[in-house]
Amino acid sequence: MTQLTFLQINDLHGYALPHHEMVRDEGGAWTFAELGGIARIAGLFASVRDERPGGVIALDNGDTFHGTHLAVASRGRALVPAMNALALDAMAVHWEFAYGPEGVCDLAKLLDCPVLAINCHRQADDQLLFPPYRIVERSGLRVAIIGLACPIVDKTMPASFSAGVYFTIGNRELPRWIAHVRQEEKADLVVVLSHLGFPQDVKLAGEVDGVDVLVSGHTHNRMDEAIVVNGTVIFQSGCHGSFVGRLDVEIKEGKVASHRHQLIPVDASLAEQPEVVDLIDSAIRNEPTDLSQTVGQITAALHRYAMLSSTMDDVLLEAIAEAAGTRIAFSNGWRYGAPIPPGPVTVNDLWNIIPTNPPVSVVELTGAEIVEMLEANLERTFAADPYEQMGGYVKRMRGVKMYFKAENPPGHRIDRLFVEGERVDPLKSYVAAFVTAQGVPAKFGHNRRNLEIRAVDALRGLFERRRTVTPDPTPTVFEI
Repeated sequence: MTQLTFLQINDLHGYALPHHEMVRDEGGAWTFAELGGIARIAGLFASVRDERPGGVIALDNGDTFHGTHLAVASRGRALVPAMNALALDAMAVHWEFAYGPEGVCDLAKLLDCPVLAINCHRQADDQLLFPPYRIVERSGLRVAIIGLACPIVDKTMPASFSAGVYFTIGNRELPRWIAHVRQEEKADLVVVLSHLGFPQDVKLAGEVDGVDVLVSGHTHNRMDEAIVVNGTVIFQSGCHGSFVGRLDVEIKEGKVASHRHQLIPVDASLAEQPEVVDLIDSAIRNEPTDLSQTVGQITAALHRYAMLSSTMDDVLLEAIAEAAGTRIAFSNGWRYGAPIPPGPVTVNDLWNIIPTNPPVSVVELTGAEIVEMLEANLERTFAADPYEQMGGYVKRMRGVKMYFKAENPPGHRIDRLFVEGERVDPLKSYVAAFVTAQGVPAKFGHNRRNLEIRAVDALRGLFERRRTVTPDPTPTVFEI
């Protein structure tokens, strides 16, 4: 039997250096560890390549070049030298589209590996924006890697992200490309590199035959074990570069006969590659000096590791509501943003909370619009069809209390909704602060306007006024 090893990182979100991460202890309680760092990942990759010469495929599922000040301020370019040092075989993309389709293409030209996507098309001619697949030869096998970009870019994200392009799920196109690489490229093995999300990937594997390995991303799942669906081995490896996924497979007669999976913590036991340390040091040398400045303290961990609400977003909402002078505030249920332990908070931490640093905005919404907006968000979060799940977590909210049933049909999940302490009045107009069109989509409300203050400055002001901030422990969303 032929042996092959896959190494995976997904959803790095710009975290080039080791950082605080939340992990479960043996009793199941959350605790903090220092994980991540591209130099450690490079050291691990080099070690596995020495162990399995000529038999390693290294893949990145995207959401790599966005999510920290370092990444966003350079439009991803500051990370390119260090990422190229990993000698990846292919990448997928999602938040890279924050720089616009042209920006993503410019970034792709700087990479030593191809960006792959069978489901991202130019509107002008319906042609693919990126190559659909790549063939690599490892362990004497011809391995086809087929890419899938995140399909929600043109559906839930700012319009500038998808100007001139459109996205599909890719499930209809995939069988054709599998047939092509099997027949025309004589591929021995088919690998799908996906940024659809774990629920979507499970459905995709169940309905499309002929995929041997599906490398999953987008939903930040820390999978201690790979799963098998319709003969396809699926795995995903957390986020922020805190873990590397390793999948060792044995191939017999063109099929995966057996597999062994490991979720490897990127901790201090991994030797850093010195040349990658130098590349990262060079990149951060141009960062503003005030990023390390302490702006205040927090009494509880800030994180986004909860579906219904999170302390990190509670503090963000408090900051933008105070800046706007409103009692109500909304933001998107983002997944990215490494957790911050109790103690000092720096300017850099504030950028990691909301790296796009959008303006704080204000809008007037009727009660009926708030209900409609939240029902739409619940559908995109809990849709029975995984392909219709297009959000992150439940929309974050302040001054609003929602009770809902996730199992109910679309448009009928909210059981009770309270705004400013009273049952929502469908006809009443409410003033709300928000950040980005993901917080309050453009179709909702009127008198929408941007304030002069931006999100990071609003957060900074909150900490400088309070010095010590305690996240409000009162829940706002209840699943019943």
